[in-house]
Amino acid sequence: MAGLVAALKLAHAGLKVTLLERAAAPGGKMRALPVGGRSIEAGPTVFTMRWVFDEIFRECGTALDDHVALRPASLLARHAWSADERLDLFADVDTSAEAIAAFAGPREADGYRRFCARAAEVYRTLEGSFIRGERPSPLDLGRRVGLSGLGDLWRIRPFTTLWQALGDYFQDPRLRQLFGRYATYCGASPFAAPATLMLVAHVEQAGVWYVQGGLNRLGQALASLAEERGASIRYGAEVAQIETDRSRVTGVMLVDGERIPADAIVANADVAALGHGLFGPEAAGAGDRIAASQRSLSAVTFCANVRTEGFPLAHHTVFFSGDYRAEFSEILTRRRLPSDPTVYVCAQDRGDSGPAPDGPERLLLLVNAPADGRERAFSPSEIESCETNLRRRLAACGLSLTTSEPAAITTPEGFEALFPATGGALYGRAAHGWMASFKRLGSRTRLPGLYLAGGSVHPGPGVPMAAQSGRLAAEAVLSDLASTVRSPRAAMSGGTSTR
Repeated sequence: MAGLVAALKLAHAGLKVTLLERAAAPGGKMRALPVGGRSIEAGPTVFTMRWVFDEIFRECGTALDDHVALRPASLLARHAWSADERLDLFADVDTSAEAIAAFAGPREADGYRRFCARAAEVYRTLEGSFIRGERPSPLDLGRRVGLSGLGDLWRIRPFTTLWQALGDYFQDPRLRQLFGRYATYCGASPFAAPATLMLVAHVEQAGVWYVQGGLNRLGQALASLAEERGASIRYGAEVAQIETDRSRVTGVMLVDGERIPADAIVANADVAALGHGLFGPEAAGAGDRIAASQRSLSAVTFCANVRTEGFPLAHHTVFFSGDYRAEFSEILTRRRLPSDPTVYVCAQDRGDSGPAPDGPERLLLLVNAPADGRERAFSPSEIESCETNLRRRLAACGLSLTTSEPAAITTPEGFEALFPATGGALYGRAAHGWMASFKRLGSRTRLPGLYLAGGSVHPGPGVPMAAQSGRLAAEAVLSDLASTVRSPRAAMSGGTSTR
């Protein structure tokens, strides 16, 4: 997303742009896998904050709706803890509050309303000062909000963990588990992530959208529009090294030895790939070496055509483990696959409601995992146990699956192969602690001419945030080029000469 947006913005501005993509198609993590002759989304499945893309497409002289067909979702997600414990959340706050009252009582419904109000406040405080702007330091953030906004910054409780903050709103442990899961949207644990991540709840309430043809259609649309604006996109083009003249970038060298000159480079790889020297020693100092303990979550995913029985799946369904704290302890402390995992299921042939498809349906099933794919590979028996534990969790909630063909499985080491130097981490550095967001690198680097974009840099992971990072990188390139362009000297009245 970030590389495509940067390429589109720069090409629209009139620059000569070449986009180099190692894969055979656009999208990066937003990918689809063929299983049994059908295409199954294997990356991001939730599309929010459409305003980011509305603005990007408008800035490029067109409209998002002219390129991608979107439909708003009224049912955000279905959640289950057992065969008898089920709760739906909706885009409408009142409808969700009624569902929570029926599920856990009126006190919890009142807590939910207060939680929504605080989540909206957190979002309003951070949108202009953090999400839309260049990478701030804590002092920069304070200056951006001004004296009148310092109280708002304090009220969003940046030094409190999300799990602790949720205790102010919910007594029912199931609801703390449900809303604590929002930390995993950034690859973090709710027991270590800052309370500011409650803003994810507000983002979802502001709108979740279905993309006709699958979310990877968005990547295809951006690629097509970038080419219309003059960008050249080369697939199967793997960059081996970023080249410099010791003072600034001069171009890149591909693995086949081809050299491509460049005045500016936007690197959309994970910053760890730069930091670990995968693009050469000159560029290494512009990246970030992220220790295994600081990486965000990885995952084990299963893409399969499945016949389902029992539990009525929604498009997005979450089956919660019996002990959330123990689950994250297994993943992040013991560095193993959870024995009782929380399972996310995206039923890609279902919408808000309606009967199950007649026949096999396309499912993406996901279990959180430690990002240790750079150091080790899970054995076949460990992956088999993971699938057994996944099915056990689904069965405890009344869902049974029948498959007639093997699933397409991606493990942390598989994600490491796709996105080198990450260990399989899907979101860059883990959002643990109040300083985590400020440790993310911004668009500009210490190497002149080299810029960064993607979910591992500011403003963070997720489809809209990655797109926003590409937008910020393009703006930085254009700003720097404008400030360094030189015109011929000209004689002026009075004998003065100017650049």
